[in-house]
Amino acid sequence: MPQTTIFKKGTGTKDKILKASFLLFTEYGYKATSVRKIASSVGIRESAIYNHYKSKEEIFLLIAKDIFSSPFSFKEEEIKELALRGKPFLHKYVMQYKLLTFDKNNESMFRLLLIELLQNKELREQFMTDFHDKNIKILSEGFFIMMQNSLIRYADPMTISYEFLSTLFYLRLQVTLLRFDSLSTNSLATQFEKHVDFFWESIKLDII
Repeated sequence: MPQTTIFKKGTGTKDKILKASFLLFTEYGYKATSVRKIASSVGIRESAIYNHYKSKEEIFLLIAKDIFSSPFSFKEEEIKELALRGKPFLHKYVMQYKLLTFDKNNESMFRLLLIELLQNKELREQFMTDFHDKNIKILSEGFFIMMQNSLIRYADPMTISYEFLSTLFYLRLQVTLLRFDSLSTNSLATQFEKHVDFFWESIKLDII
């Protein structure tokens, strides 16, 4: 399972603050997590937090940015290489999305973000740029390359991207809701792969 880069960083005080904050936010929520509680978890004075971060909100937004951007690490050359093969591009994207969805740390933070998105304008803006816009761009580039190489039917790449991503986001929401009620998510385990198969069959260009 992938982990956010929060857990891959160094062991300096700044990184320890992020790691501790992440765990506290997911366990107690944003409002119930105080700077004092973060400092206590790290083992430093409360005033020492402000040597590294301006506020609790800055810490939260940094963690959210990491959650939004991880683990979609497609580079330009990788997008092109996979898109030229067609379906493998969709499959790799979905597998990354699936791993993110079923990772417990990410799922806990995703649940918290759903709550905070309605209350924090800066977080909403960050969600749109770091998650929505970025992923639509990755998908649009891939679909456009497929169209140029006669692998799929011509259409608006952005519209196709919206259609493809919306189902994945809904599946992720389903997983979050089921886990919130301590219900099994086994029925959703293969839905990601099925989505790739169904979507590819609906857009591919059959060459006679």
